[in-house]
Amino acid sequence: MSETPFFTPIADREVVVRLVAASRTFRTDSGLRPALRDLHIEIRQGERVALLGASGSGKSTLLRCLCGLETIDAGAGRIELFGRPAQVDGRPSAEARALHRQVGMVFQQFNLVGRASVMRNVLAGRSAAVPLWRSLPGWFPMADRVRALQALDAIGLSEQAFQRASTLSGGQQQRAALARALVQGARVLLADEPVASLDPESTRRVMELLQELHRTQGLTLIASLHHVGLARRHFDRVLALRDGTLLFDGPTGALTPEFLRQL
Repeated sequence: MSETPFFTPIADREVVVRLVAASRTFRTDSGLRPALRDLHIEIRQGERVALLGASGSGKSTLLRCLCGLETIDAGAGRIELFGRPAQVDGRPSAEARALHRQVGMVFQQFNLVGRASVMRNVLAGRSAAVPLWRSLPGWFPMADRVRALQALDAIGLSEQAFQRASTLSGGQQQRAALARALVQGARVLLADEPVASLDPESTRRVMELLQELHRTQGLTLIASLHHVGLARRHFDRVLALRDGTLLFDGPTGALTPEFLRQL
């Protein structure tokens, strides 16, 4: 985890995410559909960035490109993570796998294995760091198990460590997904509509946990949201997308009612 002190001015911190002329186009039955259009974005260590935009604006595609689940179009575009190339000319770089180990992803639907224990789901965050013959049967080193328990304790689920994941509430499952990202060793945490399927109380707890992890772990947060109020309350910077184009990049406080109506 980064030890960058939070009093360091944003402009002096490391650039952990950089997109240069990044586009993503999908082929559909009706033809080509641009999802991202020539994006130029820099995000520095410790920033809290909210992605806003209507459904289909490109928020999820952007996050999936950053974590390596999607590739950008071939051409001049590139994606850099921690100052190193992750995607160039529409292909993952030789360093991509190692770089993506430092990028955690939390999905709206949690992506937990319901029949497995919470502990086993959290340990999945270490799968890329151990040999395949160990990770498949769940033979993780003791150091990884201790790390998982510490992560569960940090998010308030240590007592549920050996329950089936399916027995947890929606809010608890999302917190378990956050613990999995912590165990992974993520420096950048991507969250795709992390509270869209949660009730108001669970939403509050998950958002407060994200802020606590940002404060204590030095995580860089990038989250797609539908609720402008959550962006204003919990994030410092907003990237607003429409039809894959970046319309706004600035402080949350600069969002005006007129602009939000246009968005």
